[in-house]
Amino acid sequence: MNAKTLSIDLNSDMGEGFGAWRMGDDQAILDIVSSANVACGFHAGDPEIMAQTFAEAKKRGVAVGAHPGYPDLWGFGRRVIPYSPGEIERFVAYQVGAAAALSAYAGNPIKYVKAHGALGNLTQTDAEVAKAIVRAVKAVDPNLICVTFAGGLLIPIAHDLGMRTRAEVFADRAYTEEGHLVHRKEAGAVLHDAEFAAARMLRMVQAGGIETRSGRMLPVHIDTICVHSDTPGAIEMAAQVRRTLEAAGVLIKPFS
Repeated sequence: MNAKTLSIDLNSDMGEGFGAWRMGDDQAILDIVSSANVACGFHAGDPEIMAQTFAEAKKRGVAVGAHPGYPDLWGFGRRVIPYSPGEIERFVAYQVGAAAALSAYAGNPIKYVKAHGALGNLTQTDAEVAKAIVRAVKAVDPNLICVTFAGGLLIPIAHDLGMRTRAEVFADRAYTEEGHLVHRKEAGAVLHDAEFAAARMLRMVQAGGIETRSGRMLPVHIDTICVHSDTPGAIEMAAQVRRTLEAAGVLIKPFS
């Protein structure tokens, strides 16, 4: 990135409640981020929550995208389920279609798709899953952008299929020496120190790379930072990341 025009998108996963149950403080996060990834009803979310989240994002000028996951309400989409690539392609298309419909209904059409949880994690190592997701997105709307892991398998696959991509890093997750997310079951996988996380994000944005647990920087292109809304201290984490970046002269704006 050119230091004179350094900019970054901040995104967050939201709309992740179901019925009367709510997850995270979407209203507060929407005041901080520039893009919102909205759950599509399979790992979380429902038509009421989706429509409301798209509408609230519109009021704030926040871009929106679909956030499809495994059909796994009980596991919040964080369990790998042995679906075939064809089945994955169809249930992703189903969810993207639902998000496209309800975002249009709310007057804030989706611009991109980002896979959730275990489904998204598989795209770092499983080319067939990555292809299934890209094919689904392309079939529903080839103008949508595929958001995925910086340095991940999905990026070249999407480009080969003629789709645009944006590369993402995570503010509150540690990275392995290979540039993958540390598994949530490992100690230190999820970061809770807002100032540390924010300073690390600034280093990564300025360097154009992923900082591993050892402090090594792996060069990659970065377009957007995910600040999760469903972890303890998420609001302060997101706010601190934005404050730190803006104080260093980094412009926060939607990538779409």
